[in-house]
Amino acid sequence: MTATATRPVRTASRGPSPASRQRRELLVLMLPALVPVVLFSVGPLLYGIALAFTDARAGRNVEYGFNGLDNFTRLMGDSAFWQAMVTGLIWAVSVTVLTFLFGLGLALLLNENLRFRGFARVLAVVPWAMPPVVIGLMWRMVYHADAGILNGILGTDIDWLADFTFVLPAIILMGVWSGMPQTTVVLLAGLQNVPAELYEAGKIDGAGSWQRFRNITLPQLKPVIVAITSLDFVWNFNQFSLIWVLTQGGPGGRTTLPMVFAYQEAFRYGRFGSAAAFGVVIMIVVLAILGVYLWRQMREANS
Repeated sequence: MTATATRPVRTASRGPSPASRQRRELLVLMLPALVPVVLFSVGPLLYGIALAFTDARAGRNVEYGFNGLDNFTRLMGDSAFWQAMVTGLIWAVSVTVLTFLFGLGLALLLNENLRFRGFARVLAVVPWAMPPVVIGLMWRMVYHADAGILNGILGTDIDWLADFTFVLPAIILMGVWSGMPQTTVVLLAGLQNVPAELYEAGKIDGAGSWQRFRNITLPQLKPVIVAITSLDFVWNFNQFSLIWVLTQGGPGGRTTLPMVFAYQEAFRYGRFGSAAAFGVVIMIVVLAILGVYLWRQMREANS
């Protein structure tokens, strides 16, 4: 008698699998958060990109239409555009680097077991809680030519916000002061997550303070450093309120950052299409710079 092999009969699954049900439930739970993001972030972004290819301008009942790359062509030939981009890069890089250096130093200090350390940590985040308009007005008083605190301390009579030589360093100093708190807090959190055993092992091996900092602290902080410096660069390059309150882009366009230039294009000259095109250019520049920076960091991490 010959034995015949029987194949197991596959029963058709009824209803979605548990994994697909879970994904569907997650999507439903995320909808309340996704709807505002789409409405207030993605929607305006797409509208701004579309507006960049039109001749939209200020005015009531003004008709506008598609004009191709005319806005971008005009910007490429505008010397004020290039000046704003160069000033923005100088400002963003300077403020980001100095904020990181001073923030790291302050984070290392606040990480030590000092007296009144808790109170010092509270004071370190005070600028973070201040609105940008308040910060700008406060620094205007600091830089005032006649009654400013800075001239009183130095014994000078420099008009810091009207002098072509000093105005850019002056606003960079303000940017560093206002940006240090969040950088310090993030770096301090990273320092507190470094295992103490690594420092103990370094001491046993005879490593000094500088060697422990270079070989233990910095490598452990690298993911945090990449994240906070990337965010700081984006925030600084897109800065508007601090500069507008302090100088409004003057004197003579010396402190006209990219966002100030875009604001002037839209609301001073009424060229909405040109301002939108400039916004698209800024987005591309920021993404390109961040892409190169993050690619290099990932390449070094994998090597």
